[in-house]
Amino acid sequence: MKKVLTFGASSSRKSINKQLAYWAGEQVGEEHIHIDLNDFEMPIFSVDRERENGIPDHAKRFKKLLEDADGVIISFAEHNGAYTAAFKNVFDWMSRLGSPRWSDKPMFLMSTSPGGRGGKNVLGIALNSFPHQGGNVVASFSLPKFGENFDNGITDTELKKAFDVQVDTFKSAL
Repeated sequence: MKKVLTFGASSSRKSINKQLAYWAGEQVGEEHIHIDLNDFEMPIFSVDRERENGIPDHAKRFKKLLEDADGVIISFAEHNGAYTAAFKNVFDWMSRLGSPRWSDKPMFLMSTSPGGRGGKNVLGIALNSFPHQGGNVVASFSLPKFGENFDNGITDTELKKAFDVQVDTFKSAL
């Protein structure tokens, strides 16, 4: 059985992106390893901190989980049109552990938000940058209006069909 690492790129305890990522992982039908970015809290990255204290163990543990997985599902929360500070910090520390940063794993990148754009700005950033950082992005999906379109699963028929196509693409890449 394949291992799929899933997480919401948010530190909110009630993150809708965590909910979407965890649910998506369950739809893949493989072993899913859900992680919470709150379990990887570290000092804000700086080269001075790295020089003085080295790379935090949490960054090494995050990278190891990534390397041990066969695929990765991330759902991005959007803060001011970009990544959350929590995700960016974990990524910045993890990136110091060598390349490829995302270990060339098949990736299913998603986003959701309460609004009608569904976090498309931050998803676009990830879709543009991850392939240059060792991310083998094979599927993507944006869910608009989370509160209206998600209740223990995607409730809108057309959005669910679009999601299912992306899940099938991701499963084929594993």
